[in-house]
This record gives sequence, structure tokens and C-alpha cells, in this order.
Amino acid sequence: METVHEVLTALAERYAFGEVSALIDDGADARVLDAETVAAIQQLCVFGQRLLDLDAEDFGAADTADGKALPAGLRDAVPLELRARAVACRMPQAPKEPHRGALGSLRPAYQLLLEVIDARWRRHENTAVVSAIHIASEYAPLLVWERVLGHAGDPLRLPDAVGGEGSLWGDFDDRACPHTKAEKSAAHRVLKVGHEPPSGWQTYLDRQHSTVAGALRVCAIGCPQPCTVLRRLSAAQTQLVADGCRLAFTLNTSAIVKLRHSAPVGHGFGVPSRDEVLEAWQRTRTSLARHAPAIEQDDGFALPGLTILFSELAGTALTPATMVADTAKALAATLG
Repeated sequence: METVHEVLTALAERYAFGEVSALIDDGADARVLDAETVAAIQQLCVFGQRLLDLDAEDFGAADTADGKALPAGLRDAVPLELRARAVACRMPQAPKEPHRGALGSLRPAYQLLLEVIDARWRRHENTAVVSAIHIASEYAPLLVWERVLGHAGDPLRLPDAVGGEGSLWGDFDDRACPHTKAEKSAAHRVLKVGHEPPSGWQTYLDRQHSTVAGALRVCAIGCPQPCTVLRRLSAAQTQLVADGCRLAFTLNTSAIVKLRHSAPVGHGFGVPSRDEVLEAWQRTRTSLARHAPAIEQDDGFALPGLTILFSELAGTALTPATMVADTAKALAATLG
């Protein structure tokens, strides 16, 4: 590589959005890039980095690198179709937002997770790989229950499926329900959070939505005396959520998720090596295959069998998204 432009393009192709943004800020290629092009590059870098970071709450925001709104008259450089695909992975930030995103379906989000895991693996960012798998494990029960609910635990629709006569969902006093106090608190909250202001809604999403996923897993496989949350399902649906939630629970308690606790944000201040990640994944894969033997097949993914696992949980074939790759292509074209 002989020119600044070639360096910037190579960085874009490696998904180094933050580095491209910083170099452009420092005036790289300033002699050939006009102000409007620089602004477009920065927008694409912000968008691409948010995808890599799984910063889903901001996927719909068209803003600058410092989070400020676009100046008047400046168009959004992110292609509309690409922005729409990202919004499908976003959690709505107010109860009544018309686009339900990842509350309507988690499948696009899990396809993005696959793409990000692959990208992080190729960039040798092992901690980020383990972190993304941990996120996938937290919400896996909702991916399973989506198959019978018709949505991914949307608080505006979930009360119809878990509330009503004969349900112990969110009942603090009934000891027959095996939910923990945290699960009961989240279960009670989800019944009413759709009527709260955006601040309360966002707090619920940040702190309790994954706990609702765990509560639904308990309903499927951990309740000795099921209430109407489970009894209102057909026999086939009951078997479906039970099989899927056993798979989700195995992932959530697996070796690769436990490896998350030795990452810098855990207590050990250690970063797992590629060999450690692969070894933990292979042990996880062996455990998962007891419930879904297809996971032992080689799907060509960086962590073999992961796309099969996500597909088993979703009940339909899931393949890696191309949103990060498409953003990098758009960035490279803008640089050119």
C-alpha cells in the first residue's frame, strides 16, 4: 500500500471503522475529500462501529461521530435499505413505537450476531466473540418461545400469553411458582411496562428483559406444576418450547459462556486465547449435541455448528447477516 487512500480502503475492508474515522478526523486524504464526503464517511463509520459493537438501541439514529444530529441539509449517508435491516435488530426505545424490531422477532438480531462473531473472530478479538455468544445465550429462550408466541416477548403482546385466570406469572405470593424473586419481579413488570413512559421502558429493557427470557425458560422446563402459561399451549407447542429451552439452558450454562467470566469485565482480568475459545466451544458443542445432534455437523462457520445451533433454537435456517460487510463496501465506495 503506497497511498493514504489505499490504507483507508484496506482498513474499511477489515471493518476498522473507528480507525478510519480517527484518521479522517486527523485530516487523512484531506486534499481529495470534500466536506460532504468526509461527513458521509463519518456517518458510515459510526453506523458500522455500532453494528460491530451490537449497540442496537442506536441503529436507527442518523447522527455524527459525537452523537449530534446531522446538520440541516446533510443527507444520511447510510443506504436506506441497510438502515432498515439494522432497525429490524433494534429494541424500540418507547413502548408505542410502530416498528417492533427485536421485540417482534429476534431472528434478524441472531443473524447479525453470527456476522459479528465471525468478524470478531477473523479480527482476533476473542473477548468480543465470547461476549456476543453470552448475549445470544441470555435471549435464547425468547428465540425459542417466538415460535409459539408469534413475537419475541414483546411487552405489549406478552400479557395476553402469560396473564389471565389460572396464571401464576408475576405472582409474588404463590410459592408453587418456581421463579426466583428476580424472575417474579421481571415477570410482574413486563405485564405493565407497556404503559410506562420511555424512561421506565428503557430501564426494563436494560435490566429485566433478559430475566423475562429466563423466566419463560423455567416455565418450559423447570416448573413441576405448570400454570396456564404452559397449559394453554398445545401438546406439540409444549414439546417444542421444552426441547428448545433445554438447548438454550445448556448453552447458558456452557463452557464458552463460563469463559466470559474470565474476560476483562469479569473478575480474572484475563483475555481468552483462540485455543481456549475453540476448546471451550468444542466442549459446549458436545453438550449441545446431546439435545440436537445436528450441531456436530460442520456448517463452515468460524465456530463450527454455531449457525446450526441458532437455527435449531429459531426453528428455521439462520445464516450470517451481511450488514457489516455491506457497510464496509459502502464506506470503501465513498472513500473512492
